Amino acid sequence: MQMETASVENRAGFTVRDMTKMAVCLAFCMVSAFISFPLPMTPGLVTALTIALDVTAFVLSPKLTFITVLAYVILGAVGLPVFPGGTGGLGRLLGPTGGFYIGWPFVCAIVSVLAKRRAMTFRWYALVAVVVGIPLTYVGGILSMMIVMQIDLGKALMMAAVPFIPGDIMKALLSAFIGVRVNKMLARQ
Repeated sequence: MQMETASVENRAGFTVRDMTKMAVCLAFCMVSAFISFPLPMTPGLVTALTIALDVTAFVLSPKLTFITVLAYVILGAVGLPVFPGGTGGLGRLLGPTGGFYIGWPFVCAIVSVLAKRRAMTFRWYALVAVVVGIPLTYVGGILSMMIVMQIDLGKALMMAAVPFIPGDIMKALLSAFIGVRVNKMLARQ
């Protein structure tokens, strides 16, 4: 019986440890999204979710990161109130901030790929999150705002990116710190 279970896990490509880490990261994303507040003059919210997304990318492999973040987006799209501000529904994906949601699985997978290229250090994780993760995330949000709100690039930058940059850098640094600590803890087990 024990051998059968192990072979099924290997064929599926996930171990129990992988699935547990994915579930914890998914729960972290859902809970952290509730820690959010509006920023005046923008449809976006300042949210702790960005910390959870980066930590997920640092802790999981790129494949597991993509699946986990995609599962988060799908759960929100079908109506579970897991998006920032306790919202959910397909309307969020089709609204002005929809590009953020649609881009997250891809951006987080890219961050995960780059994070795994070197030793897990705070500096490396912070560099990847700030130089790659933040700008790529903004691309999706800027594009969706331009399309949905029919505004130009300058206005979209002012609504989707510029006011969020200082906070996102601080959150990226915090996620790098947490990611290194979690990976060190997981390596000991």
